Amino acid sequence: MNLLDFLIAPAFAQNAPSAPNPWQFPIMMVVLFAIMYFLMIRPQMKRQKEHRAMVEKLAVGDEVITASGIAGVVRKLGDSFITVEIADNVEIRVQKTAVGNVLPKGSLKSA
Repeated sequence: MNLLDFLIAPAFAQNAPSAPNPWQFPIMMVVLFAIMYFLMIRPQMKRQKEHRAMVEKLAVGDEVITASGIAGVVRKLGDSFITVEIADNVEIRVQKTAVGNVLPKGSLKSA
Protein backbone atom coordinates (compact mmCIF):
# COMPACT_ATOMS: atom_id res chain seq x y z
CA MET A 1 0.00 0.00 0.00
CA ASN A 2 1.51 3.28 -1.00
CA LEU A 3 0.83 6.82 0.16
CA LEU A 4 -1.67 7.60 -2.63
CA ASP A 5 -3.89 4.67 -1.64
CA PHE A 6 -4.16 6.20 1.79
CA LEU A 7 -5.20 9.64 0.43
CA ILE A 8 -7.38 8.54 -2.47
CA ALA A 9 -9.61 5.48 -2.38
CA PRO A 10 -8.81 3.05 -5.20
CA ALA A 11 -11.43 2.74 -7.94
CA PHE A 12 -12.81 -0.68 -8.73
CA ALA A 13 -14.80 -1.74 -11.78
CA GLN A 14 -18.51 -2.26 -11.23
CA ASN A 15 -20.75 -4.91 -12.65
CA ALA A 16 -22.66 -4.06 -15.82
CA PRO A 17 -26.05 -2.50 -15.06
CA SER A 18 -28.96 -4.90 -15.25
CA ALA A 19 -31.81 -4.41 -17.72
CA PRO A 20 -34.47 -1.98 -16.44
CA ASN A 21 -37.72 -3.43 -15.17
CA PRO A 22 -40.46 -2.74 -17.79
CA TRP A 23 -43.08 -2.42 -15.02
CA GLN A 24 -41.18 0.21 -13.07
CA PHE A 25 -42.54 3.27 -14.93
CA PRO A 26 -46.24 2.22 -15.02
CA ILE A 27 -46.16 1.30 -11.33
CA MET A 28 -44.56 4.64 -10.48
CA MET A 29 -47.25 6.51 -12.45
CA VAL A 30 -50.05 4.65 -10.65
CA VAL A 31 -48.49 5.42 -7.28
CA LEU A 32 -48.11 9.13 -8.17
CA PHE A 33 -51.72 9.33 -9.36
CA ALA A 34 -52.91 7.66 -6.14
CA ILE A 35 -50.94 10.16 -4.06
CA MET A 36 -52.37 13.10 -6.05
CA TYR A 37 -55.89 11.69 -5.70
CA PHE A 38 -55.72 11.36 -1.92
CA LEU A 39 -53.87 14.64 -1.31
CA MET A 40 -55.54 16.94 -3.85
CA ILE A 41 -58.57 15.64 -5.73
CA ARG A 42 -60.47 13.89 -2.93
CA PRO A 43 -60.33 16.80 -0.41
CA GLN A 44 -61.44 19.24 -3.12
CA MET A 45 -64.42 17.04 -4.02
CA LYS A 46 -65.34 16.85 -0.33
CA ARG A 47 -65.27 20.66 0.01
CA GLN A 48 -67.42 21.04 -3.12
CA LYS A 49 -69.98 18.59 -1.74
CA GLU A 50 -70.13 20.43 1.61
CA HIS A 51 -70.52 23.81 -0.16
CA ARG A 52 -73.30 22.45 -2.39
CA ALA A 53 -75.15 21.13 0.68
CA MET A 54 -74.77 24.48 2.46
CA VAL A 55 -76.13 26.40 -0.55
CA GLU A 56 -79.13 24.05 -0.84
CA LYS A 57 -79.99 24.61 2.85
CA LEU A 58 -80.09 28.41 2.57
CA ALA A 59 -83.29 29.94 3.94
CA VAL A 60 -84.73 33.41 4.26
CA GLY A 61 -83.31 35.09 7.36
CA ASP A 62 -79.95 33.29 7.28
CA GLU A 63 -76.94 35.50 7.91
CA VAL A 64 -74.30 34.90 5.23
CA ILE A 65 -70.91 36.09 4.06
CA THR A 66 -70.30 36.07 0.32
CA ALA A 67 -67.05 34.95 -1.28
CA SER A 68 -66.13 38.62 -1.73
CA GLY A 69 -66.55 39.30 2.00
CA ILE A 70 -69.93 41.06 2.01
CA ALA A 71 -72.03 40.15 5.06
CA GLY A 72 -75.79 40.33 5.09
CA VAL A 73 -79.13 38.64 5.68
CA VAL A 74 -80.90 36.57 3.03
CA ARG A 75 -84.21 38.22 2.10
CA LYS A 76 -85.27 36.39 -1.08
CA LEU A 77 -84.35 33.03 -2.59
CA GLY A 78 -84.44 32.16 -6.27
CA ASP A 79 -83.25 29.22 -8.30
CA SER A 80 -79.76 30.57 -8.89
CA PHE A 81 -79.77 34.01 -7.21
CA ILE A 82 -80.47 35.28 -3.72
CA THR A 83 -81.17 38.79 -2.45
CA VAL A 84 -79.00 39.80 0.50
CA GLU A 85 -79.75 42.82 2.68
CA ILE A 86 -76.40 44.38 3.60
CA ALA A 87 -77.75 47.49 5.36
CA ASP A 88 -81.15 49.01 6.12
CA ASN A 89 -83.05 49.16 2.81
CA VAL A 90 -79.91 48.18 0.83
CA GLU A 91 -80.23 44.87 -0.98
CA ILE A 92 -77.98 43.18 -3.53
CA ARG A 93 -78.52 40.14 -5.73
CA VAL A 94 -75.77 37.53 -5.79
CA GLN A 95 -75.47 34.04 -7.15
CA LYS A 96 -76.16 31.30 -4.64
CA THR A 97 -72.73 29.81 -5.30
CA ALA A 98 -71.12 33.10 -4.20
CA VAL A 99 -72.15 32.43 -0.59
CA GLY A 100 -69.00 31.57 1.33
CA ASN A 101 -70.35 30.85 4.83
CA VAL A 102 -73.58 30.83 6.76
CA LEU A 103 -73.12 32.61 10.08
CA PRO A 104 -74.79 31.71 13.38
CA LYS A 105 -77.96 33.69 14.10
CA GLY A 106 -77.25 37.07 15.67
CA SER A 107 -73.68 37.36 14.39
CA LEU A 108 -74.36 40.52 12.40
CA LYS A 109 -76.19 42.26 15.24
CA SER A 110 -73.11 42.09 17.48
CA ALA A 111 -70.79 43.53 14.83
